Amino acid sequence: MIVTLGIQSTIDNRQSTIVNPMIDRRLLEHFDWVLFGLTLVLGGIGILTLYSAATANVDIAGVKGPVYLKQCYWLAIGTGVMILLALFSYRWLNRLALPIYLVSIGLLVAVLFVGKEVSGSQRWLIVGPVSFQPSESVKISLVIMLAQYFSENVSEEGFSLMELWKPLIWALIPFALIVKQPDLGTSLIVLLIAGTVTIFVKIERRSLLCLTGAGIVGSVAAWFFLKEYQKQRILAFLDPHGDPLGAGYHIIQSKIAVGSGLLFGKGFLKGTQNALSFLPEQHTDFIFSVLAEEWGFLGAAVVISLYVLVVIWGLSVAVRSKEPFGTILAVGLTSMIFWQAFINLAMAVALLPVVGVPLPLISYGGSSMLVTMGAIGILLNISMRRFLFKE
Repeated sequence: MIVTLGIQSTIDNRQSTIVNPMIDRRLLEHFDWVLFGLTLVLGGIGILTLYSAATANVDIAGVKGPVYLKQCYWLAIGTGVMILLALFSYRWLNRLALPIYLVSIGLLVAVLFVGKEVSGSQRWLIVGPVSFQPSESVKISLVIMLAQYFSENVSEEGFSLMELWKPLIWALIPFALIVKQPDLGTSLIVLLIAGTVTIFVKIERRSLLCLTGAGIVGSVAAWFFLKEYQKQRILAFLDPHGDPLGAGYHIIQSKIAVGSGLLFGKGFLKGTQNALSFLPEQHTDFIFSVLAEEWGFLGAAVVISLYVLVVIWGLSVAVRSKEPFGTILAVGLTSMIFWQAFINLAMAVALLPVVGVPLPLISYGGSSMLVTMGAIGILLNISMRRFLFKE
């Protein structure tokens, strides 16, 4: 009997050694080259645009050295992070959802006490020579937390308010901590991500109406808690020419830059609004204005089309996922990319107030780059494993 068990154990071991390489090859065969390629193309466009944005001022916003060169480093590191997150099974995130969320909240709390203050906002933690924004990473941790909860508590009739109190608290905690920094743009992104995921998993009609009403009342009441410069940005959005040299300056100059590009643009490195330093925050919030001025409507349309493809591909990953956690996770991560791109593009053409949201993969910033590519790495992970039922 012992001999029989030993032989069976040997056979099982040999089978496992045979099966594992087959699984590995299958994963490589189903690597999502389309999503990977779209990501690198957008990152490359960002570096070219930053190169142009830096021609007006090599040391912009206190950044030492050319921003495009630093962005090359972040893109390379981000590519490594993306590939790394695509290698292990994303289902581990389901098991580690709570620890990941608590760590991200802990970092947000640390920002309030030991964070670095820049231009009146305390958003960065300094670790040696590197600074990063915990408000960026909390977006992914929130999506993982929501995906775990909703996938384990599936409701065909829709979630009620009593069933949504936990997700609501999980979203409001980072929202409040980010507002405190203050960072209105990122805090709104957090709520939009949570709202998108919650609507996707289905809410009872009565509960949806109640939440919508509460959101409207909360938005009106929030006006009285905004800082003065935030109120000025909203008023400038409604009437930018009311204060053309103050709160309305950003919007006016961005519209001039975008409009002056016309159909084909002024050409690479030939944007006057950027070169003459009329365009503010040309490397972050208004990077799209630089691009639109130099490449015109056609160039802007290409970039917007690339974002649309990323979003559509991300949703296709969600549809093709074989289990609820992967589906909800993919929807949440895709919504994160969508809302950031949408708000930034809308800011550049004066369709939304200026709230300081970077353009994913194109605006300068290490934290934004790493988090966005990390999110895409998880999407690659889900896409690669859609054929595997047991791991």
